[in-house]
Amino acid sequence: MRVGVLTGGGDCPGLNAVIRAVVKRAVKTHGWEVAGIRHGWRGLLVGEIERLDLDDVSGILPRGGTILGTSRTNPYKDEQGEAKIRATIEKHGLDAVIAIGGEDTLGAANKLAKAGFKVVGVPKTIDNDVSGTDYTFGFDTALTVATEAIDRLHTTAESHDRVMVVEVMGRHAGWIALQSGIAGGADLILLPEFPSTLREICDVVRRRQSQGKSFSIIVVAEGAQVSDTDGNSLFVPGEKRDAFGHVRLGGIAPSIAERIESETGFEARYTVLGHVQRGGSPTAFDRVLGSRFGVAAVDLVSRGGFGRMVAIQGTEIVDLPLAEAVGSMKLVGPELYETARVFFS
Repeated sequence: MRVGVLTGGGDCPGLNAVIRAVVKRAVKTHGWEVAGIRHGWRGLLVGEIERLDLDDVSGILPRGGTILGTSRTNPYKDEQGEAKIRATIEKHGLDAVIAIGGEDTLGAANKLAKAGFKVVGVPKTIDNDVSGTDYTFGFDTALTVATEAIDRLHTTAESHDRVMVVEVMGRHAGWIALQSGIAGGADLILLPEFPSTLREICDVVRRRQSQGKSFSIIVVAEGAQVSDTDGNSLFVPGEKRDAFGHVRLGGIAPSIAERIESETGFEARYTVLGHVQRGGSPTAFDRVLGSRFGVAAVDLVSRGGFGRMVAIQGTEIVDLPLAEAVGSMKLVGPELYETARVFFS
């Protein structure tokens, strides 16, 4: 049997842990061959395929990024996408494909599975927003990076009596902002799930000043919904979109910092963490979770569990239909946000 593996969407700490586990489980346990598909779905469209053996994955566990490369290619943007993928699979003798990715990559995998392709999914995103799994690998690393940044910004904010606005990733779901904000002792956390106003933000800053606290830390997710006094959005993203129709985000923090300073008179600065959250070596948690997912994905192929995705629920690795995983996004609920609000100033 020959199994293909691809990594799609944004890069993510822990991807190499999954690839390594797939190869080791497939080769050592089942005696299968593994084919690395380059640059996500693009590799299946144009035939970028290479053999992966045990030597190829030696030493990659602590490395960030992905040795296979990645892209945001949407196979369904090509009218002949399914036909091209089928031709590549037949040409290279692939009996199954393991697709590692987030909502877009898994969404394409679900469509292909419905069309009869033998596909298994592995959830990956630093945003932790894939339904059906308690955690996605990469999230813990991004959370650690964001928390360390907030810790560092505390000292400069306090030294200069400044308001510091820290922007982290999170297009639709505010998991990184929520948990890094709690862990970093933020005075206010702004999430996509719970719209807020400039007045509420400025009230927090003024209240802290009245209490003799000359600095504030505000953590904001890139997709947070913040309106001004006239009800207009404080940040309007550009029109450029990726292959899956997503508008490029990033830049709400400067808008918030500028308006805080103009409305309150208190000095404000911003920091946009951006792709720093994606890079570098994965944490121990993400290495272990990625390894468990890789092994489970190969085992799912061996059972013929196509059209399904591996996941972690509690401490157990399970699997569920891809359709269930991509049917809705896992968002921060009101109970968790109320817990965070306890610590707001």
